[in-house]
Amino acid sequence: MENSEAIALTAALLAAAGDLTKRINDGVVARGFEGVRPAHGFAFARLAPDGATATDLAAHLGITKQAASQLVDELVRKGYVERRPHPGDARARLVVLTESGWACTRAAEEAALEAVRPWVELLGESEVRVLCDRLARIAPYGPLRPTW
Repeated sequence: MENSEAIALTAALLAAAGDLTKRINDGVVARGFEGVRPAHGFAFARLAPDGATATDLAAHLGITKQAASQLVDELVRKGYVERRPHPGDARARLVVLTESGWACTRAAEEAALEAVRPWVELLGESEVRVLCDRLARIAPYGPLRPTW
């Protein structure tokens, strides 16, 4: 692969990721979830299905523990998460999605389906599945780390 091809590939992947993030967030907001931003969605992805500690969330998002605690405070104020006693560690608190948090997550899933629908129309369902498989092979455990 030539340098110019590598740059084109990275630019295309970053553009696709940015576009998907914007479309999903816009779709969530259009469904009535005001005040959410992409970082919230990336946090929800880690909190579902069983919750996580602020430390787990910090590692997942690639942010400091202090920033994760501030994000959790914000999500608690907005009613999307709540803190509970951790079942395995008396010193820790488990952050879990509330019903509003789960509803927002379902809205994001619906918005994601809408966001990739044009890809399916352009490439066909089987090629989109192949694309998904290939990307999962490249980054099987890649954390979701927003920068905004």
